[in-house]
Amino acid sequence: MKLLNYGDRALLLEVADTDEVIGWTTAIRDAALPGVVDLVPGARTVLVIGDAPQVIPRLQKDLKALSPTETTTLDDGPVVEVPVVYDGPDLDDIARLTGLDTDEVIEAHTGTAWRVAFGGFAPGFAYLIGGDARLEVPRRDTSRTKVPAGAVGLAGEFSGIYPRSSPGGWQLLGHTDLPMWDVDRDPPALLQPGTRVQFRRAES
Repeated sequence: MKLLNYGDRALLLEVADTDEVIGWTTAIRDAALPGVVDLVPGARTVLVIGDAPQVIPRLQKDLKALSPTETTTLDDGPVVEVPVVYDGPDLDDIARLTGLDTDEVIEAHTGTAWRVAFGGFAPGFAYLIGGDARLEVPRRDTSRTKVPAGAVGLAGEFSGIYPRSSPGGWQLLGHTDLPMWDVDRDPPALLQPGTRVQFRRAES
């Protein structure tokens, strides 16, 4: 773990991979360190935001004294079940890229619980990791100008669900009607870092 100053009220942890991101985010959240007002996990970083510049020297010491939570201990954490209609326009392309048939792609996507590593791209969009390694596919060569809300996609090691209509270049497997973002919900984002996600095949 590499610890860097980030402005006068934050520290940036640089780590090796998304498993470490989850481990550090969980450890810092569980430690409830005084002065920490927010944590922002990323693909290889965790931003720790303090409430004032004077807390940063103490946070540096506190963070160096912590160790990341082993992600294997998080398997008993909360699970969100996401019903998916597997009718995506890229399903056949995903099958071709992976060497699986479409039923095998669906079985691979639903057969393993994914985990939320971090959020980004749009409010409510969660980057999910830990799925079947056979489903690693590249982004589309050409992004779509409009992807509908609820579209479920793959890109690299990640799976994700578009919370609203937006441009996007992920390979689309299907769609869900489960809302990812709701301002009347606390928190508004359904999928929080560390949460496990179990996809389930639904009828159209």
